[in-house]
Amino acid sequence: MPALPDQLPDSRIADPRSAPPLRWGVLAPGWIARAFADALRKHTAQDLAAVGSRSAERGARFAADFGIERVHDSYPALVEDPAVDVVYVASPHSEHRDHALLAIAAGKHVLIEKAFAQTAAQAAEIARAAAAAGVVVMEAMWSRFLPHYDVVRQLLADGALGELVTVTADHGQYFDFDPQFRLFNPDLAGGALLDLGIYPISFASFVQGAPTGITASGTLASTGVDGQVSAVLDSTSGLQAVVNTTLFAKTPTVAAISGTGARIEIAGDFYNPQPITLIDRDGHGRRRWDANTIFGHEGLAYEAAELARIVTDGRTESDLLPVAESVAIMGTLDELRRQVGAVLPGD
Repeated sequence: MPALPDQLPDSRIADPRSAPPLRWGVLAPGWIARAFADALRKHTAQDLAAVGSRSAERGARFAADFGIERVHDSYPALVEDPAVDVVYVASPHSEHRDHALLAIAAGKHVLIEKAFAQTAAQAAEIARAAAAAGVVVMEAMWSRFLPHYDVVRQLLADGALGELVTVTADHGQYFDFDPQFRLFNPDLAGGALLDLGIYPISFASFVQGAPTGITASGTLASTGVDGQVSAVLDSTSGLQAVVNTTLFAKTPTVAAISGTGARIEIAGDFYNPQPITLIDRDGHGRRRWDANTIFGHEGLAYEAAELARIVTDGRTESDLLPVAESVAIMGTLDELRRQVGAVLPGD
C-alpha cells in the first residue's frame, strides 16, 4: 500500500479579492441573489452595478441593502444597461434559458445559477448562443471553484487514492410541503434533482466525467416533481458513483472518493467550503487539509472571481467547469428524471 504524502497540497485557488472587477447586474433578486451579493461585497472587488426585478419594491429594497445605484423594473432593461458587463441569472430553473439568452443577445457575459437550465437541450442552446455572440457563459456551480475542491483535484491527478472504485455523495433537505413553493412547483421546474441533486451529480462528474450507465429509483411528490432520487452512475473504468437527493429529510450531505489505496472524505455540507481528510486503506493514517478562510455561502465569491478572471484574460470558458460539462450534467439529470417519471412543463 502506498504511503500517504507527508502533507496535502495547498489549494491553487487565488483569493477572490485579487480578481479584477467587473460591473455586475443581478437578475431576479431572491434569496440566492442576496447570498451572492453579500459574498461579493465582503470578499471581492466586484462592482454590484445594477439590479433588475419585476417587483419595483423588491428591486429597490435589494438595491438599498447592497448599495446598488441602478434599479430596473424589467429584465430587458437590466441586460441592456451599458453600465453592466455581466449578468448573474438568479431566477428559477424554469426561466434560466430565456433569461440567459436575453443577456447573451444584449452582448453580456452570463453567470447562470445552478442548475444551468431545465434540460440538456436548453443548456446546449445557451452554449451555442454564447459561442456565437462571443461572450462567456458559466454555470454558478460554486463548489467547483472552492479551495477544497482544488485540493481534491490535485490528489486525484497525483493518483493518491490508487485505482478509483467508488464515489458517494448526498444532498437532502427537509421542506414542509407547499405546492406553490418553487421546489414542489412543476411550473418553476421544481424537484430535488435540479436544486439539490445537482450537487452530488456534479461532484460525481468532477471525479468520473459523464457516466456511461445510469440506474435510478425515486419517489415523486404529490405535485409530480421528483421528491427523492437515488442512483448509481457507472463509468468505463469500473468506477461507480452512488448518489442520493431528497426534499423529505435532512441528510448528512457528505461526500467521499474511495480508491484501492486510500479515500478522501469531505464533511457535510460537502459543497460548502470544508476541510478534507485523506485516509489510508487501513484507516490508520490520516492527513487533513483545512485552509478555508471563507465560510458558508460567502464562498459564492469564488465563482464571481473565476468569471471575472476569464473575461479579463480573454478566455472563453472556465477550465474548472467547462460549458460542455455543464451540458453533459444536464443530460444526466434529464435521464434521472426520465427514469423516475418526473416530467416538467417544457420538457
